[in-house]
Amino acid sequence: MTIALGRPGVDGLSEAVGTLREWQYDGAPMRLHPGDLGWFWRFGAEATAAAVRTWSRNGQILAVGLLDGPELLRLTIAPDAQRDEELARQLVEDMAEPERGVLGEGRAYIEAPMGALVQDLLSEDGWSTDEPWTPLRRDLTEPVAEPGVRIEVIGPERAHVRTAAHRSSFGRSTFTDERWHAMAAGLPYADARCLVAYDDRGNAVAAVTVWSAGPGKPGLLEPMGVPTEHRGHGHGKAITVAAAAALQELGSSSAIVGTPSANAGAVATYESAGFRKLPETRDRRRDAQGRPVQPTEHR
Repeated sequence: MTIALGRPGVDGLSEAVGTLREWQYDGAPMRLHPGDLGWFWRFGAEATAAAVRTWSRNGQILAVGLLDGPELLRLTIAPDAQRDEELARQLVEDMAEPERGVLGEGRAYIEAPMGALVQDLLSEDGWSTDEPWTPLRRDLTEPVAEPGVRIEVIGPERAHVRTAAHRSSFGRSTFTDERWHAMAAGLPYADARCLVAYDDRGNAVAAVTVWSAGPGKPGLLEPMGVPTEHRGHGHGKAITVAAAAALQELGSSSAIVGTPSANAGAVATYESAGFRKLPETRDRRRDAQGRPVQPTEHR
């Protein structure tokens, strides 16, 4: 059977999210998570649907991609199709031809599972490797300690606190109250929580959103931030510990997060909260004339 490239549309997002849930398991390489779609959902359901691509054979989804900006495709593949040659060759062809509606001309980036055949074929096709990322994981089978600060679970009436903390953490952020409500209306947010940490003066000093993929599966931190003026006081560790506890309450088997390896402070923060570094990953990069990619708030 031939591989079909598809755009799910708003009505098909439920299947894409459900498929990503099924593909999560402990010990897997860092992969696209339902929470990644959930965080993107802040732009609305229609924008999220427009950014999702699926590759299917005989009606079964084998790969899901999220266009996290016009030049970055975040791709994951079914666990039993990582070395599927027909799928890998189709993926590379679709990503190379702009008229197929995946990536445009010029510079582009692809995040794909390490060890998948598509990595080998992209290398053969001239795609180089980009800067390293560090995935980290914390096992949640043991009790999680108290974070040592007051933690608030954010609901709709307190969305402004969450968005303000995020904007103070990421200088170019566009995360508004309206976008929080769009995110919270998305399918993945049914199994998500937004948390804010406070110091003893009542200041919001850190924030995080956590995404469960269902009981017994890894949960994701995406994103976590500490406002500039509150850094250096252990608040990042505290909110990360609280995030792990929240995922444990949601039934997650582990907590996962990824950050650029060059961000040594972030790596150290996660390690201080009980996370263990996993082997580094690298995006594939196609060098061509074109504008550089602008950094995102969080991957």
